[in-house]
Amino acid sequence: MPSFSPIRAVERAIDVLLALNRHPVSSLDLLHKQTGIPKPTLVRLLETLQSKGLVSHAPQYGAYSLASGAKTLSSGYHGEPRIVEASAQLADELTRKIKWPLAVAVPDYDAVIVRYSTIPNSPLALLHSTINMRLSLVGRALGRAYLAFCSAQESRALFDILKLSTHPEDVLAHDRRAIGAMLRQIRQQGYALRSPGIRPVSGTLAVPVFEGRRVVATIGMTWIASTLTNEQAVEKYLAPMQELSRGVSEKLATL
Repeated sequence: MPSFSPIRAVERAIDVLLALNRHPVSSLDLLHKQTGIPKPTLVRLLETLQSKGLVSHAPQYGAYSLASGAKTLSSGYHGEPRIVEASAQLADELTRKIKWPLAVAVPDYDAVIVRYSTIPNSPLALLHSTINMRLSLVGRALGRAYLAFCSAQESRALFDILKLSTHPEDVLAHDRRAIGAMLRQIRQQGYALRSPGIRPVSGTLAVPVFEGRRVVATIGMTWIASTLTNEQAVEKYLAPMQELSRGVSEKLATL
């Protein structure tokens, strides 16, 4: 619940924009009927939106319509924002059930970067936050799950980039045969685990998230190593993680 009362003027401005979006052109009468906003208030709202480049007005026809500036309202809504919107609620629900924290990561040049985390909902998290943490495509479970399931063309490009990396977690990228075998195993089993030598205090199990046939993100669950072996984590949590991945894919298709 919000901690304050909604700003009525903002609500009305959004109502007007939504109403304008339903028709190529709208009269003042039509907007009044659709929004219930008094006409004098409507005119002030429309003139304000017009001054911001969001609405155009043809006085000779008494018609209002959305202007090209309205496109900027959605220009930032793609890729990562969609992934977060599609995954946040579902990931939170799973963490409330299993208690372990989950992270949602997306590709970021030569790594993946965490864009959503359920750490605030987990009583078992080792870290206070992982938001914006960049993780190796080669050594980390979230990165491996992406690298294993991306397209062949993208994979080749990433290998070319990773060959130049001096990061210690990317060292396996210099052994094309070894990393190829690892990625084939991940594709076969449908999940990735973190390299054993990295942060042995914990483990991570990660699965890919697809939009259509294209992998767009990965979701990982992290646990305290002293409580579970890798095998136990996979046996107990792989199925709910894969179900979560499918749920996010389905949600993406509706956005």
